[in-house]
Amino acid sequence: MESLRFLLCVFLLCANSDIQIRGHDLLKDHVAFFIFGDSIFDPGNNNYFNTTAQANYPPYGETFFKYPTGRFSDGRIIPDFIAEYAKLPLIPPYLQPGNHQFTYGVNFASGGAGALVETNQGLVIDLKTQISYFRKVVKLLRQNLGDAKAKTLLSRAVYLIMIGTNDYGSPILANSPVPKSLWDEFVGMVIGNLTASIEDIYKLRGRKFGLLSLGQLGCRPILRVLVPANLSSCYEEATALADLHDRALSKALQELQSRLKGFKYAYQNMTLFLSEGVNDLSKYGLKEGKAACCGSGRYRGVCSCGGKRGLTDKIAELMWSGNSSVIGPYNLKELFSTY
Repeated sequence: MESLRFLLCVFLLCANSDIQIRGHDLLKDHVAFFIFGDSIFDPGNNNYFNTTAQANYPPYGETFFKYPTGRFSDGRIIPDFIAEYAKLPLIPPYLQPGNHQFTYGVNFASGGAGALVETNQGLVIDLKTQISYFRKVVKLLRQNLGDAKAKTLLSRAVYLIMIGTNDYGSPILANSPVPKSLWDEFVGMVIGNLTASIEDIYKLRGRKFGLLSLGQLGCRPILRVLVPANLSSCYEEATALADLHDRALSKALQELQSRLKGFKYAYQNMTLFLSEGVNDLSKYGLKEGKAACCGSGRYRGVCSCGGKRGLTDKIAELMWSGNSSVIGPYNLKELFSTY
C-alpha cells in the first residue's frame, strides 16, 4: 500500500510538472487570446451569477453545441471562430468553475455590459470589473510562469474588445434616451472608460488589440421595432450616437498608437459590413438583413426567445483576414502573427 501511494505521488508530481513544462513551451508556439465585452462576445459568464441577462435556455446553442452554453447565439460566437482561425481551443468564460491555467487566454465578456459602470448595473460584469478580473489573471500567470515568461505571454497576446452598444441602447430601451445636447459629453464618457481600460491592459504588457465599431446601431431589430411602422426605417438617433462613438474611438486609437510604444490595433468597420449585409444579401449568403432570426413582433425585434447569429462567422472571417476597407491598420491574422 505504501509503495502504491508513493507511485501515485510520483505520478501526480510528474503530471503536474508536465503541465507546467508544456505550459512554458506553449509560449513559443502560440499567442494567447483575451476577450472583453458584452453579449456579442459572452461565452457564458452570465451563467455564474444572479442576473436575468442569461442565455441558458433553448433555442440558444441548438446548432453547434446542441445545448445552451450561455452564449447569446444558436451556436458559436465571434471569439470562437477567431480562436479556431488562430488554432486555439475555445476560450472559456472567466467565471466558469475549474482549475484554469489561462495559458491560452480567457474570456471576461458579459451580456448586457457597458463601458459605463451604470449601464445595467447589478445585472452584468461591467468593463471596469472585467479589467479587475484580468489583473487577477495576470497575477496568477506571474505566479505560475514567473515574471519573464508571463510578460512574454502577455505582450504576445491579442486582446479583443466589443463594448458600447448597451451604453447607448439601454437608455433608449428604458425610454430614457440621452438628450441630444449631452451626446458629445456622453460619448466622451464611454470612450474615456474604454481607452482607460485599454491603457490598463497596456500597463500589464498588452500590446495588440482588436476592436469593433458599433455600426448602424439603430438598424438592429430590437431598436428598429421602436420606430413607427409607417416609417419603416432605422432608429436614426441611435445610429447617430453610434456614429459619434465610432469616429471618436477611431481617433482615440490613432492617438494611443502615436503615444504608446509597440501599440498595435485592428479596428473593424461594422458600418460598411452591416450596410452591405442589409442591402446586398447575396454577398454574404444571407436571406434576410432587416429582421432578427428569432423573436416576435415587427422585424422579430421583441426578445421573446433566443437568437441566431448568422453573421458571426462572416464578421469573424473579416476580422481575421479582411482588407483595409473593412479593418485596419492590421487585421487579426497579422496581429496573431506578429511577435
